This record gives sequence, C-alpha cells and structure tokens, in this order.
Amino acid sequence: TTMAEAKKLIGVEKRDGLAVFTLDDPPANTYTHEMMKQLDLAIVDARFDNDVQVIIVTGAGEKFFCAGANIDMLAKSDPTWKYYFCLHANETLSRFEHTPKLVIAALNGHTVGGGLEIAMAADLRIARRGAGKIGLPEVTLGVLPGTGGTQRLTRLVGKSKAIELMATGRNFDFVEAVEMGIVNQVLDAESRDSF
Repeated sequence: TTMAEAKKLIGVEKRDGLAVFTLDDPPANTYTHEMMKQLDLAIVDARFDNDVQVIIVTGAGEKFFCAGANIDMLAKSDPTWKYYFCLHANETLSRFEHTPKLVIAALNGHTVGGGLEIAMAADLRIARRGAGKIGLPEVTLGVLPGTGGTQRLTRLVGKSKAIELMATGRNFDFVEAVEMGIVNQVLDAESRDSF
C-alpha cells in the first residue's frame, strides 16, 4: 500500500510551537513497520518546520502510551524481515534522540517494552499519575529489549539497576519510575486530554 492508502498510525497536530505526535493503533498502540515509517517522516517534517520548537509524543486513548512492537506482526515475519524491521526502528529512535528540538514523551498510559524504548529516546518523560505501568518485560517473552533499551535505560539508571529491571521484567508505577530517574515528573490529570 502507498502512504496515501496506509492507515494513519501517527497523528500529527501542530500549534503554538508544538508538534504533538500521537501513536494511534488501538487497543495498545503497538508499533508496526508502518507506524515506525510514519513516525520517521513526522520527525523529519518537524525538524524542517521552523514553527515547531517542541515535539511531544503521546498515545491515543486512556490506557496505553505504547505496549511496544506488535507481537502478531513479529510472529508472522521471517528472520531477515525482522532484522530489517528492528534496524529501521532503531534508526528512527536515534533520529528522535538526535533531533535538536526538545522532545517530550507524555506518558498517558502503560509504557512497556518498546513503548518505554520510544519514551527513553525523548529528552524528557512526563507521566499521568496512576495511568499505567512502566517497564521492560521482554524477558517474559524470551527476548531482550531490541530498540535501544539496553543502552538508554543504562544511561538513566546505571548498569546494575538496568540489568535488574531487564532480568526481572518487572513493571512498576510512574512514581517509582521518578524515584529511579526514568520519568522526570508525574502530573495529576482528570483525563488524557487535560493531561
């Protein structure tokens, strides 16, 4: 399918110096190769837009920021395709991380696995209190975090704590994530939109 025919998986809204990217693939906003391609384009577009000073990335709906890579898609793909999918996802998150504009991940719900890896590529992470859990539970699927999580989590919390979190695959709340230095701030909000 061409981009015109492809489902819109990244919503982009620009206003007041902000570009808001919304990961939009219900129910859990998991990412596919299509979503990563659209995110990549949105990042490049926002870089060239002089009206955009800050990029905010968030998830659609009340429950999930992003639950990581789409397991169904991975199960149906051959190893070669999977390798190139992971390579492109890594390149996209590197582009996000190296974007000169301020990038904020607004964690509106569960932020796990590859979802946390997207959030860690942002400059700041701000979460809605009580909206969900955060963690890298990939070990429970018998895999390692494959989209920069091993490096970025280590930079945020140190080597030993990063190994502990990845080896146990434990998910925890946003308040504990602030104590660890993964999340910068937790805000109270009545709803996703007010957040």
